[in-house]
Amino acid sequence: MLIGYMRVSTGEQSLDLQRDALDRAGCERVFDDVCSGRATERPGLGNALDIARDGDTLVVWKLDRIGRSLPHVVGLVGDLQKRGVGLKVLTGDIDTTTATGRLVFGIFATLAEFERDLIYERTMAGLAAARARGRAGGRPRVMTKQKLKAAMALMADRDNAARDVAAQLGISVSTLYAYVDAKGQPRERASELLGKRAAKSVAAA
Repeated sequence: MLIGYMRVSTGEQSLDLQRDALDRAGCERVFDDVCSGRATERPGLGNALDIARDGDTLVVWKLDRIGRSLPHVVGLVGDLQKRGVGLKVLTGDIDTTTATGRLVFGIFATLAEFERDLIYERTMAGLAAARARGRAGGRPRVMTKQKLKAAMALMADRDNAARDVAAQLGISVSTLYAYVDAKGQPRERASELLGKRAAKSVAAA
């Protein structure tokens, strides 16, 4: 079965373009969400994933309709593949049910890993520079904005254990989980470090 999913950011935007494309693709069931691309709660996507079975294919108009970031999309597709469910992107010529499509997505997965490594490398370099300069006045935060961003990127990779991430960042596991969850998503406490816009996103989730 082909299962369609579509998303728009606000209620003022129309789903018609995506709906027409999914209908032409032959989707038997179609689910939708009206939410920001950064939203963690997506009931429509959750319902689409719940009914997907081995041999089914999730169909979207564009890749950015299903993911908050490239690492998030790669993780989602990895979960689908374990269940025998494919992903087809209508405007990107991506179809993980074909050999070519899996090759293309493998490149995406490599880029996602590269992105995580870059974030971690920049964060560690920044922390080392800060230590070399010394810190003036007051007790430094156990969790900083740089560490938090690195924690989010590292925890999003399921191959990383929480204790290893905490050790790399020089914090305790309890402190790590106070700011991010097991999937690398920021908790409410993280909003004070990420800023007002992120705080609104966390509150909405």
